[in-house]
Amino acid sequence: MRSLQSLVSDSMAIDMGSASTIISVRGRGVVVDEPSLVAVDTLTSEVIAIGREAQQKYGREARGVAVIAPMLNGVVADFERTKEMLAHFVRQARGGLSHFSRRALMSVFSDVTPVERRALLSAAQDARVGRLGIIEEGLAAAFGSDVRADDPRASAVVDIGGGTTNVAIVAGGKIIRARADRIGSSSIDAAIMNHVRRHRGLLVGAKTAERLKLELASATVPVNLAQEIPINGSDVLTRMPRSIEITAGEIYPVAQEVVRKIVAGVNSTLGELPPEVAGDIYDRGIVLTGGGALFGGLDDYLREVTKLPVRVAAEPRYAIVRGLEQMFEAPLLLRRLLRQDAQGSIQLESEAF
Repeated sequence: MRSLQSLVSDSMAIDMGSASTIISVRGRGVVVDEPSLVAVDTLTSEVIAIGREAQQKYGREARGVAVIAPMLNGVVADFERTKEMLAHFVRQARGGLSHFSRRALMSVFSDVTPVERRALLSAAQDARVGRLGIIEEGLAAAFGSDVRADDPRASAVVDIGGGTTNVAIVAGGKIIRARADRIGSSSIDAAIMNHVRRHRGLLVGAKTAERLKLELASATVPVNLAQEIPINGSDVLTRMPRSIEITAGEIYPVAQEVVRKIVAGVNSTLGELPPEVAGDIYDRGIVLTGGGALFGGLDDYLREVTKLPVRVAAEPRYAIVRGLEQMFEAPLLLRRLLRQDAQGSIQLESEAF
């Protein structure tokens, strides 16, 4: 019966962020990992592409086409587009094996407002996700980075996404302290675009800014400050195509300003801890998760500023969905967490979940 049931129903773990949507299905692992982008026909408002297909159009949209990110800073910015995007990814995750999901867990930004939470849950319900439970990102990321739910000692997990940063202090399967800031790795892209426009008189797109971030930027001082690459764009004044050379030494302080803000949030949280919890964190250090954890030198910079051990979780982008998946294997813990957050579920029967 269980084998038959697995063919007609999926248990899904969903991490829907500003930059990407990741879905893992119990027993199959990560089955969806795509950009959280939607291409829309501006005349008919019809969705014409989602995910990677929409990303290919981004920055080079045809006339009458707009590519939008329906999730902004970890919350729903465009309800209808979010619903369509999620429904598309859920269908893709099912892979034709089932017509509905028996249950699903979704992560949520810890500082989300009740209105923002309800919009996300309603989008999931309209996308026919099935019975849905909501778990805070910080807790899911902790479980997904090898923090045990039955460990009484405290652990610090910093999840850096595209548009958000979550700092969670976890002990005994519960969050002791949490901080959420609407700043992430995509903020570095925005800072680079702004710098190039204001100081070099060149308008560049998000793809060019990301390239500069990946090839030149880092959280620590670059080994070769003179490393230089050419970038193309349009002149601010004439709007004519133009090219400039830009160095790692010029980009470093731009990225560093964003990194400092992220680390300031981590320091603020650590400074509010009770003595026993602070002692645990001194011994154990900090775990970095999320796509932003892969930004060059970030772990070294955080280690230098906090004077604590810092490690990057294995496959940090998948830490949240792995943590959500683990909760399916611990039903008693899952029911306790869902009861604590009854407003974060839609028609959820904890015994059946």
